[in-house]
Amino acid sequence: MPTIARSNYQAPFLFRNGHMQTIVPHWLRRFDDGFYQRERIDTPDNDFLDLDWSKIGSDRIAILSHGLEGDSHRPYILGMARTLRQHGWDALAWNFRGCSGEINRQLRSYHNGSIEDLDCVVRHVRNTGSYRTIALIGFSLGGGLTLMYLGKNGHALDPGIRKAVVFSVPCDLRAGAMELAKCRNILYMKQFLSSLHGKIRAKMALMPSAINDDDYHRIRNFRDFDDRYTAPLHGFRDAEDYWQQCSSNQYIHHIRVPTLIVNALDDPFLADRCYPVNEAANSDHVFLEMPRSGGHVGFVQFRKDKRYWSEVRAMEFLDRE
Repeated sequence: MPTIARSNYQAPFLFRNGHMQTIVPHWLRRFDDGFYQRERIDTPDNDFLDLDWSKIGSDRIAILSHGLEGDSHRPYILGMARTLRQHGWDALAWNFRGCSGEINRQLRSYHNGSIEDLDCVVRHVRNTGSYRTIALIGFSLGGGLTLMYLGKNGHALDPGIRKAVVFSVPCDLRAGAMELAKCRNILYMKQFLSSLHGKIRAKMALMPSAINDDDYHRIRNFRDFDDRYTAPLHGFRDAEDYWQQCSSNQYIHHIRVPTLIVNALDDPFLADRCYPVNEAANSDHVFLEMPRSGGHVGFVQFRKDKRYWSEVRAMEFLDRE
């Protein structure tokens, strides 16, 4: 589909900066999560996934996939789940392995290509027999995972999945990793590596002979981390092999359901190659929207109903016939 030429998103005054859009919502946005109902399901490899349901009795549901080191209680997930409720949709926010507050059982964790876990969630939803319509919504890593899932399944995709919306997606993992390794993004990188270190240490406590954090301080960027942990733990040769196999841009041309990709042009996490302009232009099903502002999973908007633009935009796309 042609790239959406003009986005209607207008950043508020003082939020026309990608770093402000990225940082401020994380600290200032708060929601009551009392509408969640937690369920734990088993995976085929004897691990588990924790799911948080938002149910209003609808026959339509959106499955929400969070970003790197996120979880189902991040403001962008809660804000989307709340908006879906208000529009007559059920929602299911699933936590990647190790992201729900309890470390997972297996040595493996999650990564940009963990589509078997998303498939496990989709199958679980379908097996309830409650839903005629399923939508997928993903953010950052969860957005890339969603695109890869849609593309790799292609014509074999579950027919109940009708649409998808993804935000702030590093469609080219190598380019995104190189962008975050730049000096201007050092604070983000340090935060990610610190959070990931916590996961490594927790896993060490469960299986000390299988994994260690010796000289972890020498890890400076995602290449270092993915070479040491992500690649060997998940069957990839090295970071380059992992990035090549799990970059979502190569799967876009196989997507067969209406899909909206929204990547802000001032996203500090995204390099030029993370904007799949050519891939979207050559697809019959994928729309690419690139607002001038929005940061990384930001899209701040001050409305009486407290919705952000990303939530309004997602509902516009999902509810359109």
